[in-house]
Amino acid sequence: MYLTKLTCTACGTDHDHRKLQNLCTKCAKPLYPQYDLVAASRTLTKEALRTRVKSLWRYREVLPVLDEADIVTLGEGWTPLLPAPRLGAKHGMKHLYIKDEAQNPTASFKARGMTAAVTMAKQLGAKKVAAPSAGNAAGALAAYAARAGLEAYLFMPLDTPKACVIECYELGAHVTLMKGLITDCGAEVARRKEAEGWFDVSTLKEPYRVEGKKTLGYELAEQLNWTLPDAILYPTGGGTGLVGMWKAFDEMEQMGWIGSKRPRMYSVQADGCQPIVRAFNAGEKFAAEHLGAATRASGLRVPKAVGDFIMLDLLRKSGGGAIAISDAEMIACTREVGSAEGVFTAPEGGACYAALKHLLAAKTIAPDETVVVFNTGSGLKYLECFGG
Repeated sequence: MYLTKLTCTACGTDHDHRKLQNLCTKCAKPLYPQYDLVAASRTLTKEALRTRVKSLWRYREVLPVLDEADIVTLGEGWTPLLPAPRLGAKHGMKHLYIKDEAQNPTASFKARGMTAAVTMAKQLGAKKVAAPSAGNAAGALAAYAARAGLEAYLFMPLDTPKACVIECYELGAHVTLMKGLITDCGAEVARRKEAEGWFDVSTLKEPYRVEGKKTLGYELAEQLNWTLPDAILYPTGGGTGLVGMWKAFDEMEQMGWIGSKRPRMYSVQADGCQPIVRAFNAGEKFAAEHLGAATRASGLRVPKAVGDFIMLDLLRKSGGGAIAISDAEMIACTREVGSAEGVFTAPEGGACYAALKHLLAAKTIAPDETVVVFNTGSGLKYLECFGG
């Protein structure tokens, strides 16, 4: 297709996209796929999209696939952008939306990244894939690996939501539950991958999960008639979706689909695990590990992200920010969203609505602006978090 190379996000070193790659071989930072956008835009047009499949692979010219026949898909993407009129009315807002990623296969946004990562891993010869996960990424990798005929090796904290663990077992994955956090699970994958013959598909430690996630940006633009919202609130663990959308906006501008205006991007974290919030507020380029991380929103319990510098840079460039929410508030807001709009969000989605209320109160977001709040997964996968 139109994939041309991989480029390091930090030092700019180019890498070969025709073989399996993890981090930059020079500085160990994430790699970004690059495309021939001029050639891609000859067939990837706004008009062509009107008749294309309702999945994220509608944007296949700017996705990592060498042959369309090799795409590993379960019908992911093109999730609804739901108006939220009753929630909006509480705050005098007429243009509030929920991007509901729970309607993906495996009931979370992780399906987006894994369709792209597993598609390329299979094309490039991987037989076994491995990853650490707080739950939803493991379920997605298990599903797409099964779909592709690959073996999946998954490492999760002992207190991972039970639904996610069962999901992985039933999808045929090899599951290891460990004491500690996702960082401990990641260290175990790194320690064993060479001897075991695993390809590591950890967040931003391989180049293609971000490509699946970037389709969030393409979809938002298309669903809003090729305009972008004024603000986006996104729950942030590893941050792949956040940085993926930013990459999508740049690509769309290069293809002439949108202008230079960007949404203000807001990273939403838990107050028990807020490395990006702390680093943003301190004006730092990198985020120190959040020691003793603890939150019931397992997807937000990522104490150290390899793409921290990318996130912090885009938050500042966008004029956005970072905000931490307590577990109690995000759980309460999950019920508020559900009872008003009929969407049973994951705690991470509740956290984004809680953040919106804080930002409105601080007049950082104005009621007349167009705002998109992300729900990244189904509340059904977090039943341990909720009372009767």
